[in-house]
Amino acid sequence: MGNQAQMLLVVFGYFVFLILWGLYQGRKVKTDCDYAIAGRNLPGWAAALSERATGESSWALLGLPGMAYATGLTEIWTALGCVAGIITAWAGLAWRLRDEAEKYQVNTFSEYIAKKHGELEKWIRVVSSLTIVFFFFFYVGAQFLGGGKTLFTLFGIPAKWGMLITALIIVPYTIYGGFRSVVYTDVVQALLMIITLIVAPIVGLIVIAKTPNLFAHSISQALAAAGPNYHSLTGAASGFGAGLLIMAGFSWFFGYLGGQPQLSIRFMAIKNMAQAKKARNIGIAWTMIAYLGALMIGWIGIALFGPGTLTDQEHILPMVLLKLFPPAIAAILITGAIAAMISTADSLLILSASELSENLIKPLFKKQKANSLGQSRLITAALAAIALVLAYLFPTKLIFTLVGYVWAGIGGTFSVVILFTLFWKRYHGRAVIATIVSGPLFTVLWSVTGMNARITSRLLTFFVAGAVAIFSTIALSKKKLPAA
Repeated sequence: MGNQAQMLLVVFGYFVFLILWGLYQGRKVKTDCDYAIAGRNLPGWAAALSERATGESSWALLGLPGMAYATGLTEIWTALGCVAGIITAWAGLAWRLRDEAEKYQVNTFSEYIAKKHGELEKWIRVVSSLTIVFFFFFYVGAQFLGGGKTLFTLFGIPAKWGMLITALIIVPYTIYGGFRSVVYTDVVQALLMIITLIVAPIVGLIVIAKTPNLFAHSISQALAAAGPNYHSLTGAASGFGAGLLIMAGFSWFFGYLGGQPQLSIRFMAIKNMAQAKKARNIGIAWTMIAYLGALMIGWIGIALFGPGTLTDQEHILPMVLLKLFPPAIAAILITGAIAAMISTADSLLILSASELSENLIKPLFKKQKANSLGQSRLITAALAAIALVLAYLFPTKLIFTLVGYVWAGIGGTFSVVILFTLFWKRYHGRAVIATIVSGPLFTVLWSVTGMNARITSRLLTFFVAGAVAIFSTIALSKKKLPAA
């Protein structure tokens, strides 16, 4: 059997298993609560692995190694920002959001914010859900793009067909089983991802040390040989420019502070406090190992191929794996990249569908309760189709860039909303709406004017939204608010 045939068999087998496993888990979905949030009954290990697989997406398996390959040590700041944010979220926010979800008996992220600020519940649901769905179209599109890139690297399949294949894998079990199917397929994918991120760096270090005629024979040697920009923590920058570079990387921290709905909903779905503690430990350990592995794969790629030799930096992970392993084993590990993409795409789809269904569409058709589960499935299918179209319209965008854009508009904004909702009693419904409108609006304006190249909106959106939240809380009285 030829090398490509072996890889095709492995990847095809994985896809079939994933679809069947997701459909099997979907059999237990009987209610809207099951479909949207798994009945708020997730064991800690499942919630943690699902949250991590969803949080890392194709950006951590393709985007982050690609940036490490392209820039060297400077990408450490991005990794540090992400790891610090994830640890903060699991240690300080996860159990609080779990308790709040149980207290208010909510099925979606926006529903929690709305019920917490009940004086403007209806309008918060509308504004919050529309904002999330708008930005998540691009995020889902980035995952389809990641699938297209990986299948192109493996089999030479044109990216447009690879994106379609990716969508056809995700959609069936996501439509059928909703959040429950997504979570338990995420568990499988998180395990595959962490195996890839452990095995590949270990084997890579051994191979580059013992193989002659490579660009370098260790990571340190590769970074030094690639040039001063690669082995410096600030690249070519110094002074104020170096500070901006560090803050741009570390700015990913702010998006993890409760502001990513697809992650926070997993906190909210955990069964009880004891399970939340188990989830915290698993989530933090997984994260620290995964980020170190992702960076090392990018740096090992420099040693193997030399700097700047790939036409697309985000092909570095599959290229490294194909270089290090026999085809069949490489294919198994490369499915880790596909797993990362799938685990985020399906999560974003089901969250977006739940937001639209529970907060916008079902309130308009309150009498049609009997078919509400079918309605949720139909909405999920429609959103998948729209996201795929967007992926075709923006095929050249880097995954890293697309995810960063969403991280600012959604993560920076809703992190402020969640933090103030949890920790500031004066924060009220009018201020919530002002925050949700101002953050994404600032992100879009800052990006389209080109200012994002100077100072990243991932950093500024958090502080702009925070300033608006404080000002509007004080300036807009909570008293005499109209009923929602």
